[in-house]
Amino acid sequence: MSVKHLDLLFKPNSLAIIGASRDPNSVSAILMRNLMSGKFLGPVLPVSGAQEAIFGVLSYVDVASLPLTPDMAIICSPAHEIPDRLVELADSGTHVAVIMDPGYALLEAKERAQMDEKIRTVLRERDIRVLGPGSLGMIVPASGVNASLSRVGAKEGRIAFVTQSDSLFESVLDWAKTNNVGFSHCISLGRQLDVDFSCVLDYLGSDPATKAILLYVENIQDARRFMSATRASARNKPILVIRPRRLPCDLRDAASELTEMDQDQIYDAAFRRAGMVRVDDIDSLFEGARTLANYKPLRGNGLAIMTNGQSIGLLAADTLINGGGELASITEETQLKLEEILGHERCSDNPVTLPYNATPDTYARVLSVLVRAPDVGCVLILHVPFQGTSSQEIAQAVTQVAKTSRCLVLANWLGEETVRDTKDVFEEAAIPVFDRPGKAIMAYLHMLRYKRTQKILMQTPDSLPADFFPDTEHALKIIKDALAEDRNHLTEDESRQVLAAYGVPVVETKICKSAMQAVEAASEIGFPVALKIRSPQITQPFDIGGIALDLTTPDLVFEAAANMSARVHAQVPNAYIEGFTVQKMGRRPGAHELFISVFTDKIFGPLLRFGHGGVSAPVINDHSVTLPPLNMGLAKELISRTRIYKLLQGSTRQAAADIDDICLALIQISQMVIDLPQIVTLEMNPIFADDLGVLALGARIWIQPTQVSGPERLAIRPYPRELEECVRLKNGEQVLLRPIRPEDAQAHLDFIHKLPEEDLRLRFFGLIQNFVLSDMPKFTQIDYDREMAFIATQNVDGVPRTLGVVRTSTKPDNSSAEFAIIISADMKGTGLGSVLFEKMIRYCKGRGTRYLEGQTMPRNKGMIGLAKRFGLKVSHNYEEELVEMRLPLWEWEPDH
Repeated sequence: MSVKHLDLLFKPNSLAIIGASRDPNSVSAILMRNLMSGKFLGPVLPVSGAQEAIFGVLSYVDVASLPLTPDMAIICSPAHEIPDRLVELADSGTHVAVIMDPGYALLEAKERAQMDEKIRTVLRERDIRVLGPGSLGMIVPASGVNASLSRVGAKEGRIAFVTQSDSLFESVLDWAKTNNVGFSHCISLGRQLDVDFSCVLDYLGSDPATKAILLYVENIQDARRFMSATRASARNKPILVIRPRRLPCDLRDAASELTEMDQDQIYDAAFRRAGMVRVDDIDSLFEGARTLANYKPLRGNGLAIMTNGQSIGLLAADTLINGGGELASITEETQLKLEEILGHERCSDNPVTLPYNATPDTYARVLSVLVRAPDVGCVLILHVPFQGTSSQEIAQAVTQVAKTSRCLVLANWLGEETVRDTKDVFEEAAIPVFDRPGKAIMAYLHMLRYKRTQKILMQTPDSLPADFFPDTEHALKIIKDALAEDRNHLTEDESRQVLAAYGVPVVETKICKSAMQAVEAASEIGFPVALKIRSPQITQPFDIGGIALDLTTPDLVFEAAANMSARVHAQVPNAYIEGFTVQKMGRRPGAHELFISVFTDKIFGPLLRFGHGGVSAPVINDHSVTLPPLNMGLAKELISRTRIYKLLQGSTRQAAADIDDICLALIQISQMVIDLPQIVTLEMNPIFADDLGVLALGARIWIQPTQVSGPERLAIRPYPRELEECVRLKNGEQVLLRPIRPEDAQAHLDFIHKLPEEDLRLRFFGLIQNFVLSDMPKFTQIDYDREMAFIATQNVDGVPRTLGVVRTSTKPDNSSAEFAIIISADMKGTGLGSVLFEKMIRYCKGRGTRYLEGQTMPRNKGMIGLAKRFGLKVSHNYEEELVEMRLPLWEWEPDH
C-alpha cells in the first residue's frame, strides 16, 4: 500500500457510480445530487443495470458499456456484488474505487470477514485501490469533488480531515459550516482494507494545498507504517489527533490482556513520538488547527497578555496557568518602555493592562514593545468593546504591527458581533482571532504542545550510547537455555545476569539451597543482608512473610531462614521450597524508589513504562509510557512526564538524583528489548535512585519463542548498526561508513562550513544558506524507514570528523529513491565518492527499491562522471537546465 493512484482518488477527471438508482432516498441518489450540485466539471457516469436516465443523466447497463474509462468509481451495489464489480472495473482500466454500500455494516461478523477477504484477493490480483468498505466518501472542495453522503458539504480551505467515524464525519462538517471553517480534503476511511491512515498521510504530507491535518483515530493496523508516515508528514505540517479514551466493545481488542487505560496510554505515547498534538474535543481540534495552520515558531514558552479589561486578563492568565502554560516574564527594561506609553500609574506587569478607552495607536505601540521583548514567545490581545472605541480601527492597528513581526500574535475580540466585524481584518493578516478568551488560551496551549512534540519528533534515537557494550551473547544464551527447558520466565538469578549483561547496576546476590548455605553466602557478601524464600508456588514472598531485611549476623540469618520456612509450610502447605536468595542490603537512605517495566502490545510491539516504584506503586499510579528505542533526550522526556520527576530534581534538604544514570538505565533496558526479542514482559521494582546513581534489586522477566528480530517488532526503526563498515581508500586511509546519527549534528555542521562555496552551490542548486546548528536536525535526525544517509567519518584527536555523505529519500511505496552526495574538498581523488555511492546503491538494491534517481546541474562534471561509472542513465533536461540520472537497481551488479 502506498500513494499509488491516490491522485486519481482525490483529483479525478471522470466518475462512475456503480449500482445507481432512481430512488431519491438511495445512497447513489444522494451521491448524484452532491456531485451534480458541486463544481465538478468532469462527466458523472451512472451504471444502473438498465438503460434509463437518472436525474437527467443517461445511465449505462454495465461497466463494459461505458463510453470512457472513469478515473474513479463509487460502488453502491449490494455487498455480495462488490468483488465482481471491482474485477470489472480493474479489467476496464479503472484504478480507484470507493465502496459505499450501507448494507456492508449490517453483515454479520463472519460474513463481513469473508467479504473482506474476497476484496483483498481482488486487490492482490488487480491494479486497483479501494477506499472503504463502509466509507461515507470524501470531499475535495478545490477540485469540486463531493463524492460523499454528507448533507452539508464543505467549503474550500487549508485543513484536511481524515476519520474512521461515520458520525463524526458528518458532525465535523456541520460544525465547520457553522464556524466557517474550510477544508482541503475530508476523507472517511471506512474499514481500511486498502487505503488507510498511512496512505492518506503520505499523500497529504506532500500536498501543497494542505497546511494542517486533523485525524480521528480509533485503532490502527500497522504500527510501523503508521508511525513512519505520520512522522514524515509531521515534519512538514501540524497534525492534530482526537481519539476517545474509551471505545465501544466491538472496537476493543478482546484478545488483549491490556486494560482500556493501558491501550489509551499506548496511543498517547505513539501520538507524542509521531509529533502529533492530541486533543479531546472537536472545538479544540479546530481551534488548534486554525492556529497551527498559521504557525510561527514560538521564541519561548511564555505568553504575554495585553488587554483593556483587567479582570478579563487575569481570568485568561488563570486559564493559562491551570492548563500548564506560563506567563512571560516582563523584564525591567520592557516595563520602562511600557510605562513610557501607559504612564507610571498603570501596572506594567503581565497581563499588561491598557486603559479601557485606549486608542488604536496605544494598542500598536504596546504591541510593538511586547513582540520585541526577549522573554515573550507569543502575545495574546484581549479587546473588550467599549463605547467610544473603534474595534475595527484597533484591529487594523495591531495587524499592521503583527504582520511585520516574527513573534506570534493571537487575538480575542470579545463579543460575537465584534468578532464578526473584524474577522476579515485578522484573516487577511493571517492572525487567528477568537470570540472567547478560553478558546484563545487553549489554542496557545496546543501550540506549546506542538512545539514540544516537534522536539520529540526530531529525536531519532541511536540504539546504543557510545560507551555501552552489552554482552548480548551471554544474555541470549540464558534465554535460549530457559526456552529449551520449556520455561516462559527466567529465574531471579538468570534475570539478574541478563540485567548485568546490559550494564544495569544490580545488588550482589547469591542463591542458596539451605539455611546453612544462606549463612555462608551472607558472610561472603558482607552484612547487613536481605533474605528471601524461593518457591515456584509463591510469586510474592512479601505477602506471606517470606522476606527478612537488615540481617546483621549469621545467627539472625539462620533464625530468619528457619522462621520463614515454618511460615511458608503453615500458610502454603503445598509449596516446594527451593531455597533462599541472599542479597546485600541495597537500601540507600533517602533514595527514591522507581520502577521500569516492559510490556508488549499486539500492534505497537514492546513499550517501556517508568514511574514511582515500591510496594505502593499501584496505589500512587504515577507512571508514563513510551516506545523504544530511546536516547538520553527521549529517556529524560519520559521521566519528566511523571510526578516523581520533581522529587528527583532535589530540594534544599535532599540532593538531586542522578537523572543521567536513570536515563542510562532506561536506554539499557530499551536496547535489551531490541536485542532480545524473546522478552515479552519485564518488571524491575524497586529501583533505588539518588545522587550516587541507580541500583536495581533484580527483575522478573517473561519470555517466549519468536521468529521476529528485535528491530522488526518495534513501531519505530532503531539505528541500523548492522550497516556500519570500515573501508580503506586509495590513499591508504581507513574510514568508517555508517548511517548518520543525531549526535553527528556538530560534526555535520563543521563539515558543511568547510565545503567550498562552489560545492555548496552544486549541492543545493545555487541556493547557499548560512547554516547554523539548529538547522542540523533535518540532516542528522532521520527516519531510517524512509530516509538513509551514510557518512564517512574519522576520529581526529578524539573528535569525530565527517568526510562525506550520501543520502536518499525513498518514496513510501519503495518504487524509487532520490540521492545526493557530497564530499570534503581534501578527500577528492581518494575514491571516497565511489565508496559512498556504491554503499548506497547496495543498500537501496538490498531493500528492494526499483530505481535510484538524482538531479544535478550541468556544470557538475564530477557527479555526472560518477553516475556514468556506476551505469546510471544520464539525460539533459534543457528546459529546467538540469541533468537527470536514473539507475534500474534490479539490473545493477557490482564490479567485484
